[in-house]
Amino acid sequence: MNYEIVELKEKIVAGFSAITSNESPDMGEKIGGLWQKLYSGTAQSMSDKVNAKAVGLYCDYGIPTKKSYTVLAGCEVSAKDSAEKAGLAVKIIPAGRYAKFVVKGDVRLAVAKAWGEIWNTPLERTFTGDFEEYQEDSDGKTATIFIYVAIK
Repeated sequence: MNYEIVELKEKIVAGFSAITSNESPDMGEKIGGLWQKLYSGTAQSMSDKVNAKAVGLYCDYGIPTKKSYTVLAGCEVSAKDSAEKAGLAVKIIPAGRYAKFVVKGDVRLAVAKAWGEIWNTPLERTFTGDFEEYQEDSDGKTATIFIYVAIK
């Protein structure tokens, strides 16, 4: 799968989060539930959003167990204070080098297929935070999605 290397500035994302693992039988249900909560009105009412894009962040790899990670469905915000006051989870995507993959199509099928290919792509990953950024052409079913994988 083709990708380009990009340098990104730090991003603050806020939304709903859960801890899961790829082996968890309810992983898909958990992640889907986060997106449902986000789109039940929260995404539209966030006052300090940077743009209209949605972000799916994967971070805190190996915490609390070796195979677990945190997933957050949210939006990029300009500051964490108001999001925390609203009871949202807030995470920082660190500045750094990322492999950027561009995916277009069904938001569920295309993204799942892309991750399957990304996992088999030889990258020197840092596991500091990988994320999907759903571009503004998203209608909830189809979209252009940028997938960023943190690398050395």
